[in-house]
Amino acid sequence: MPPPQVGYQVMQTQDADIALDLAGRVTPSLIAEVRPQVSGIIEKRLFVEGSEVKEGDVLYQIADASYKATQAAAQAALDRARATLVAAQAKADRYKTLERRDIASTQDMEAAVAAAQQAAADVASAKAALDAANINLGYTKVRAPISGRIGVSALTEGALVTSGQATALAVIQALDPVFVDAPVASAILLEMRAAIEAGRMTSPAEGVKVRLTLDDGRPYAQEGVLKFTDVTVNQGTGTVTLRATFANPARLLLPNMFVRAVATFGTARNVVLAPQRAVSRDPRGQATALVIGAGDKIEPRVLSVGRAVGANWIVESGLAPGDRLAMDGFQRIRPGASVTPTPFLPAGGPPPPSGVTPTPGASAPPPGPASANQPPPPPPPPGAGKPANGK
Repeated sequence: MPPPQVGYQVMQTQDADIALDLAGRVTPSLIAEVRPQVSGIIEKRLFVEGSEVKEGDVLYQIADASYKATQAAAQAALDRARATLVAAQAKADRYKTLERRDIASTQDMEAAVAAAQQAAADVASAKAALDAANINLGYTKVRAPISGRIGVSALTEGALVTSGQATALAVIQALDPVFVDAPVASAILLEMRAAIEAGRMTSPAEGVKVRLTLDDGRPYAQEGVLKFTDVTVNQGTGTVTLRATFANPARLLLPNMFVRAVATFGTARNVVLAPQRAVSRDPRGQATALVIGAGDKIEPRVLSVGRAVGANWIVESGLAPGDRLAMDGFQRIRPGASVTPTPFLPAGGPPPPSGVTPTPGASAPPPGPASANQPPPPPPPPGAGKPANGK
């Protein structure tokens, strides 16, 4: 039996992007729960549920008649205190003049000055009460604290609300941009940092880019950037939360939506990539591969592989540039056997060079018409196709 044909791939050094597949959740960049700061009856709801609101927009109107009355009383108290201050200050000025002329006693002058100072304090107190009344009156208009999309209203017109109640009237969430939080093992981050410090990997100058795949399998058009790495490791899972920022102009990403993310942390320089189909595991769990060595004989290799890059493994040791890695025919070969090396042609790949036979199971170009540059076939010899007796 002739030696079996075995497809091979020549190992070469190349650069490879190091990316991590992550699973994360979408969170809004800003979130605010709207609560009343004064008590009263809701008279009007001034927004449409699910719409976009801007910071400062009036969302609810609380009955304000009692707060207007309180404001008016505070204004009257301030006016009375100011009038009292005018009279007390004038009396104090007169007593100062009389005391200098020895007409009034020093005690009377000091009493008048003290009364003027007390009247000034009463004015300040009344002014503070008026400010508080104005603030409470302003709180009867419940305004949006941030800009974003508002959700469902928890209460309707006619409902009684109280200051500082536990139930939020509505929730506003800013959806452009949004965050995607994804946990990653802390050991992986340490590995990435060690590779960058050792020079085996270079980090992108423009930041770590992140791509998203939605829950229905569609890729998200906007590319995000990694902005934040949590400083605390989860004790139960040993993971650290990564946060990426994504633009969301179409509001396609919604809070708590599940997404799959791919973060490109850097580029590994001059590494050997071995296809995963050519690497197997022995009973001890070691990565092994078959190499076509000298004399076209099969040599087993024990590999040290690192991270997966697409359909390949990063080979840290066991393979060198120029090695011919066996890619198929594993059922017909064994270590030490002689083989017929053939360049490996993956399924759906380009046709092999002239004079090269593709390995079994690889796709070959379909037969087609002869080229116009080829000579025509020779004519059949005389008498070809006729029986020997000429009939």
